[in-house]
Amino acid sequence: MVASGGAREAFAMGYARSLLIDSSGPGTYHCVSRCVRRAFLCGEDAFSGRNFDHRKQWIEDRLLELAEVFAASVLAYAVMSNHVHVVVRVDPALSVAWGDEEIATRWVRLFPATVNGQVDPEGCRRKVQRVLANPDRLVELRQRLGDLSWFMRCLSEPIARRANGEDCCTGRFWEGRFKCQALLDDAAVLGCMTYVDLNPVRAGAAPDLRTSHHTSIQRRLQSRSPDHSSSIEPVAGPAMIGFLPMTEEAYIRLVDWTGRQLHPAKRGVIAAEAPPPLPRGLDEKTWKRQVRGIESRYFRAIGSAESLRDKARAIGQRWLMVRRQEVLPT
Repeated sequence: MVASGGAREAFAMGYARSLLIDSSGPGTYHCVSRCVRRAFLCGEDAFSGRNFDHRKQWIEDRLLELAEVFAASVLAYAVMSNHVHVVVRVDPALSVAWGDEEIATRWVRLFPATVNGQVDPEGCRRKVQRVLANPDRLVELRQRLGDLSWFMRCLSEPIARRANGEDCCTGRFWEGRFKCQALLDDAAVLGCMTYVDLNPVRAGAAPDLRTSHHTSIQRRLQSRSPDHSSSIEPVAGPAMIGFLPMTEEAYIRLVDWTGRQLHPAKRGVIAAEAPPPLPRGLDEKTWKRQVRGIESRYFRAIGSAESLRDKARAIGQRWLMVRRQEVLPT
């Protein structure tokens, strides 16, 4: 079944985020935030000759900090010169289980009281007490700490203010709306994580995984267990029970092998060793096609045909687009 012109136009105009994100239950998402006009506001600006690479560290540090505050686990990320990729699992049930004082303390950690630009511990303590004295505010903040849009908002806004302050200017730093794709099954999560971790290599910004700065794969390489047998975990945030049935070492090996197959300079070269185990139901050709097509082939959601059909039914639609002219009917 092929989407009609009207359907294509509706897709191009955008969609309600609430259709894609279930705010009452856990979900895993691939989010992309781009700089305005795709300017190189975090990298080397060829026009002005200025270098903004230090801002990548700002973004990475903020992202890892947010994972310790929100009910969210960061599974993969890549900070590029003009955009940021994040694979994140949000679980509102975690924030529901937190006590009132923890909710207030976490929120004040996000938005601390300051004096002359410095965090004021006494002011923060009073702010926590004010939140605790307001039951309606606690309900609101509990919901926000389990909300994907608030997670992305708290990532982008401080970076924009800091960059604008450095540039002595005002105005937008990021495009107004981050792109979001729902990841519907383990194969989709694994494929998207691999795609994100390979971004610097595929863009020609790094020759290998170890030199892929400001990425989750570099962080995994630096902190992996010496015995190579530990289960894969999020790079930051709450641990996830049963998250991808594979070891950290197997994931690193899979990303490295996939990068050797996808890198333009190595096209057609057979890897020196056999490919690592792939997700059930995927062969090498299907796996490479899925990783290549994370942003170009898939749109609102990524997953198997069955999981995409289920998602379409769940949001009251008859189809979900896979290519611009390929639709999976329900």
